[in-house]
Amino acid sequence: MGSAPDSFAPILLQLALGIGFSAVILSLAFLLNPKKKSKPQDTFECGVTYYGDARGLFNIKFYLVAVLFILFDIEAVFLYPWAVNLINFKNAGLGGFFLLEMFFFLLILVVGLYYIWKKGALEWD
Repeated sequence: MGSAPDSFAPILLQLALGIGFSAVILSLAFLLNPKKKSKPQDTFECGVTYYGDARGLFNIKFYLVAVLFILFDIEAVFLYPWAVNLINFKNAGLGGFFLLEMFFFLLILVVGLYYIWKKGALEWD
C-alpha cells in the first residue's frame, strides 16, 4: 500500500483534468461565439412564430407518465447490479434469500403497475 500522497495522486489528476477541460471549453465558447451588437428583435429567434401564453395548462397525464417512467427505469437500474452479483451471493450462501428478496421487490412493482393500470393512469382521453 502506498503512502498518502500516492493514493491521492489519481484524484488530484482527475480534478486537474476536469478543471482544465472545463476552462478550455468555456474559453473556446467565449472566443468562438458570434458577437451580436444589437438586441434581439423577438423573444425566441428560432424562426418559428409563437402563439399563446407561456403559462398554458398541461395535462396532468404527462407528469404522471414521466414519474412512472422514472420509477420503472430506476427499477431496471437496480436489477442489473443485483443480477451481476447473484453468483457472489450464491457462493456466500445467501443466494436463496436474495432471490426471494428480489421476487418480493418485483411483486411490489407489479402490484403498483396493476393499481395504476386499474385507476386508468395509463389511458389517454
